[in-house]
Amino acid sequence: MSESHRTVLLAMDFQNGIAGDEAFTKTGVLERARDAVAAARDKGIPVIWVRVALRDGHPALPETASFRQIAAHGDLDEAHASTSIHDTLHRQHGEPIVTKRRIRAFTGSDLEVMLRGYGADSLVLTGVATSGVVLSTIRQAADLDFRLTVLSDACADRDEEVHRVLTEKVFPKQATVLTVADWVAQA
Repeated sequence: MSESHRTVLLAMDFQNGIAGDEAFTKTGVLERARDAVAAARDKGIPVIWVRVALRDGHPALPETASFRQIAAHGDLDEAHASTSIHDTLHRQHGEPIVTKRRIRAFTGSDLEVMLRGYGADSLVLTGVATSGVVLSTIRQAADLDFRLTVLSDACADRDEEVHRVLTEKVFPKQATVLTVADWVAQA
């Protein structure tokens, strides 16, 4: 693989049942994530879509699982429309979807195997919510020795202050934090 394919963009939890919520749609995060995905394609950077979904009957959820209450509504079932990638982002045929079983992108998924298959050593992270999938994934990805970039405006949180603190104070300790426009402007 060429050097440009050593970076992979992760588009995390941009699924109907999460990103389609008004709390996120009103922020413009879907449009900025769409722009980041388009820029990745233009740069020859693979895009991996990450969604959260559960198997029928939710066998992986013990009584103590935080997802149990959400799963009871059926919104996280693998075949439910709420777990499909939001149409605004224009996922292309052939771009892989990784299904995770908990908050972070690596838990219960084959994401690490896929990244190693791409020869990835750098990740660009986008997603909702900043305090959920983005925070937990950046922590594990750092432990796995990936170089990290977070696109701050292609991430959003229900709490704007939490998003601000994470992107301005916490993430810069482990990642380069850029806007989509700044990332696109890089060579």
